[in-house]
Amino acid sequence: MKAPQFLPTYKVRIMQKIIYLFLLLATNSTFCQSKINYGNNKSAGKYFNVRGINIYTEQYGNGKPLLLIHGNGGNISSMAKIIPFFSQKYKVIAIDSRAHGKSVDNKDSLTFEMMADDNAALMEQMHLDSAYVIGWSDGGIVALVLAMRHPEKVIKLASTGANLWPDSTALIPSLWKDEKKRYDSFHSKTFANSKEKNDWKIFMLDWLEPNIPLNALHKIDCPSLIISGDHDLIVLEHTLKIYENIPKANLWILPNSGHGTLLEYTNEFNKKVTEFFEKPFINR
Repeated sequence: MKAPQFLPTYKVRIMQKIIYLFLLLATNSTFCQSKINYGNNKSAGKYFNVRGINIYTEQYGNGKPLLLIHGNGGNISSMAKIIPFFSQKYKVIAIDSRAHGKSVDNKDSLTFEMMADDNAALMEQMHLDSAYVIGWSDGGIVALVLAMRHPEKVIKLASTGANLWPDSTALIPSLWKDEKKRYDSFHSKTFANSKEKNDWKIFMLDWLEPNIPLNALHKIDCPSLIISGDHDLIVLEHTLKIYENIPKANLWILPNSGHGTLLEYTNEFNKKVTEFFEKPFINR
């Protein structure tokens, strides 16, 4: 019997938006042409032993530290379109999250809290008191959890495409149904190798989590830019609830955009996030 193949949720989300797939392909072409292989750049890459895991990072530019956190099933290359811009203004620290990319994690459990704590410990090892943070999709969730659990570590954050719980009131129904089909099809299967086991662990992260009550967002003290596309995979009303429950938050909904806001509208994303980081916070 053919061994089951598990697609990370990140890839499932790509399948939900065909245009998103095309943009990812365009992204790959762009960073190949730039001759910088983000996510596999030995000259910029460095491992840090963080809480028992060798976390892979790449650093670019100089200035105030800026942490980039990718989405489910992704890696540093997912953020390739925004790294060149932000590295002109900041010391960009792009990471492969635990169990993703080059940050191998053979343990069974994986939670957003673990990943947030990894980022805080990484900053400690790098002797960084705090950093700006950009998180996309699962990375947006990690950014919020990091600000809740380690408020002193986050100067300002931009979170795009995040959700607080994993059901169909937060995810668009078609995505939730696809994830349920995948769970029903594979949850009782055995794994042929470590990669399949890891892919399933990553999928289960989004199937079971996050489970963040709205009032937990009240702990976020830093200015936060909450971002969504108006055709995002996250229900717009859910994004509004996130915005409404963070004390110092601005909301930015990109028109005619899906889940990949930083890919679909890269220039606008770069400009808007930079302005938010650099200007004094104003409640809007």
